[in-house]
Amino acid sequence: MNAAADLFPRRIVCLTEETTETLYLLGQEERIVGISGYTVRPPRARQEKPKVSAYLSAKIDRILDLEPDLVLGFSDLQADIASQLVRAGVAVHVFNQRTVAEILRMIAMVGAMVGAQAQAAALLAELQQGLDAVAAAGRALPRRPRVYFEEWHEPIITGIGWVSELTVLAGGEECFPELAGKSLGKDRIVADPLEVVRRAPDVILGSWCGRKFRPEQVMARPGWESVPAVVNAQVFEIKSSEILQPGPAALTDGVRQIQRRLQDWARLHA
Repeated sequence: MNAAADLFPRRIVCLTEETTETLYLLGQEERIVGISGYTVRPPRARQEKPKVSAYLSAKIDRILDLEPDLVLGFSDLQADIASQLVRAGVAVHVFNQRTVAEILRMIAMVGAMVGAQAQAAALLAELQQGLDAVAAAGRALPRRPRVYFEEWHEPIITGIGWVSELTVLAGGEECFPELAGKSLGKDRIVADPLEVVRRAPDVILGSWCGRKFRPEQVMARPGWESVPAVVNAQVFEIKSSEILQPGPAALTDGVRQIQRRLQDWARLHA
């Protein structure tokens, strides 16, 4: 590398998947020296990079052995990992994006951190173009279905901010708008499962935060047999790696899956 390139970090550990995917999309994957064990995007990252962390824990000694000049994390849930690394003298940046705009800002910041501003600008333009197309199709729906997104089942937790935003963007009506802006899962708990019944969602989408979502279990809940989504078998899984990852995945494959389910519902009710 030349002197200018030396100004940017060359040995990056990514503790969550979204920064790994972002660096790959920016063509900067050679800078990554360690990734999360939950990484599935892009698939080749699992073969190319050592796995040094889970979500709430990390192999601190292994990370230090990699001699990173930057570690990228996400949210307060990784604060303990970050503090251990900071005390060991490692530069750490913890993102905390919870909205679509914040996801886009994260991508721009990652690009700037590695001197890939031009690549980041091109990626952001591509992502925005895709979101604009989803929004246009959503506006064209003759009727907006009521959508309930379930992030966890015991207790029931509704979808986080960016999931709600993408649902509305794709043409849905959020069943729990008063909870959508709350960043912490504990603040999005629906204490009474029958409250979902009262809000009568037309479509139920679920992603149980790393566990397989079971539509048949949801449809069999006591009292839920009258929910329109259950009556019409409109209960579907979206994989966590595609919608609960606050990065490029949610803005591409994730939102397109939401869009497909809402478009299918609209055709059934045309």
